[in-house]
Amino acid sequence: MKKFLMAFASLVVFGLTADAQKVEFEEFDLDNGLHVILHQDNSAPVVTVGVMYDVGGKDLGGDEKAGNRTGFAHFFEHLLFEGTENIGRGEWFTIVTSQGGSNNANTSMDRTYYYEVFPSNSLELGLWMESERMLHPVIDQVGVDTQNEVVKEEKRLRMDNSPYGQLLPAVTENLFKKHPYKYKNIGEMEDLDAATLEEFKAYFKKWYGPQNAVLVVTGDFQMENTKKMVRDYFSEVKRGTTPVRNFPKEDPITETIKAKHYDANIQLPAIVAAYRVPGFGKRDAYVMDMVSSYLSDGKSSKLYKKLVDEQKQALAVQAVNLGQKDYGIYALFGIPLGDIALTDLLAEMDEEIAKMQNELISEKDYQKLQNKFENRFVNSNSSMQGIANSLARYYMLYGDVNLINDQINIYRSITREEIQAAVKKYLNPNQRVELEYLPKKDDQ
Repeated sequence: MKKFLMAFASLVVFGLTADAQKVEFEEFDLDNGLHVILHQDNSAPVVTVGVMYDVGGKDLGGDEKAGNRTGFAHFFEHLLFEGTENIGRGEWFTIVTSQGGSNNANTSMDRTYYYEVFPSNSLELGLWMESERMLHPVIDQVGVDTQNEVVKEEKRLRMDNSPYGQLLPAVTENLFKKHPYKYKNIGEMEDLDAATLEEFKAYFKKWYGPQNAVLVVTGDFQMENTKKMVRDYFSEVKRGTTPVRNFPKEDPITETIKAKHYDANIQLPAIVAAYRVPGFGKRDAYVMDMVSSYLSDGKSSKLYKKLVDEQKQALAVQAVNLGQKDYGIYALFGIPLGDIALTDLLAEMDEEIAKMQNELISEKDYQKLQNKFENRFVNSNSSMQGIANSLARYYMLYGDVNLINDQINIYRSITREEIQAAVKKYLNPNQRVELEYLPKKDDQ
């Protein structure tokens, strides 16, 4: 009887959560190809205006003469705050903060996202500023030189002088041999130093047109008035040519790739086992999300409980499913405690993988996973800014905006058998990079 009541209560909570979290939205396209998504919620006097462009670190700059240039998308994340024909250099942030707003941008290997959060009476300002970024950016040598120094400082702070800051690049350069995922998102500074102003202008023209973007507005606004403002501010942006990608396919990894990387900023070594897995639009990518959560999400997870709590063999341990569009990266990571060898720590992690391959996870652990993903779903749609990001991302990268409401059902439908099958399929020693991430000595 107790089990029945608990099960019934869970169903009621799931049902109420699904109803409460349903996000209503409207979509339309301008003649120039700009896709627009509007989510109205008048419960608080706040609006978010976001624009996501289908360009990321995998999209290289340069030309046939110059060759490939890395880091252009990330560079433009900074450069397009320099100013426009109607917004003076350095005035962008001042305008936003003077109206009680905030703004930011971020770049992944697959997309670039800019957004502003304003009191709702400044919605028109947000739309005007994003249309200015698309229509009238000032791309000149002063701005390029200024942002070049900003990016260099960011690289020094986050990568060159940060403990384990080179970990991801050390993985990707070994895991990918053909696909541009092998490059650093921030790029190589030699590429940015060598790039000409004409190359930067050509990159903007290629990637930042309305046909390669989605505009999202969420929050406190009136629908018809907002549609009119969107058309007024963005319709004059000229449509460009939609870029075509033709990235080479990676050959399957059939033998373990062993690699080492040395970092002068660390004293404790680390071990990484990294695998190529399907991109995040595939069902198996959702399954691998659940695998990583099962292994290392929280102190009660399998790897943490075993290696940190019980056996005292690791200072830190983690399993991560890094979602990307073309290929995902699944990685096991550990920092040994005391005199534990890296190979021994990896063997202990492999033991947990083998258990998942040979037997189903328990029904109790399965229900715990479902609860975790339910909570993540609720939290992802808990703010207008979060909803704006989700709407843009699901449209741009997944091709299905309604995943903002339906994605949780994919996780709910994943079975214990699917989890076991995915671990068997993707997480085998002969399919991975084994990276020893080591302290760098003076003579190395």
